[in-house]
Amino acid sequence: MNMQEAAEHADGMLDSVLAQFQPQVRWTHDSTSTGSCDVTRRRAVMTIVSAERRGSFLGVVDRFWRKSGYTIKAVNNDADVPAIFAQTSEGFGVSLIVGGEGQVFFEVDTPCVTPSEVADSTSRATAPAYEGMEHIPRPNIRSDFWSAGTLAAGAAVVSSP
Repeated sequence: MNMQEAAEHADGMLDSVLAQFQPQVRWTHDSTSTGSCDVTRRRAVMTIVSAERRGSFLGVVDRFWRKSGYTIKAVNNDADVPAIFAQTSEGFGVSLIVGGEGQVFFEVDTPCVTPSEVADSTSRATAPAYEGMEHIPRPNIRSDFWSAGTLAAGAAVVSSP
């Protein structure tokens, strides 16, 4: 496997976990970084996930990763910045980290593979790309379900299917 193939596999892993949410959450690509033989793909969830729904959100991920055969390496149960860290049998590291203002980030780190060029992800984001901005903004898309219990000024309201 080369770095491009590993990056595509990482994209598939991210696509799969994000497809588990019902109702759907909206996400955008975060940075991709490459080392001498590894790749890190990142995504940021732009749907506001309220503190009241955070446990449910993490539960969806934990159950899916376990069902997929991932080994859960660590869980941070902090109420404000929880996280889940796991690993696949092929050596891919996956994580979910809740950051400032409850923004959820997913990351996949590939194992060391054959060096190659790495293209941008071809997965279609479900939120704006925020190209040209130095940082991705805080979550700003409201969901009737995932955002329950919060009211963000100026947040877009997205009806849950």
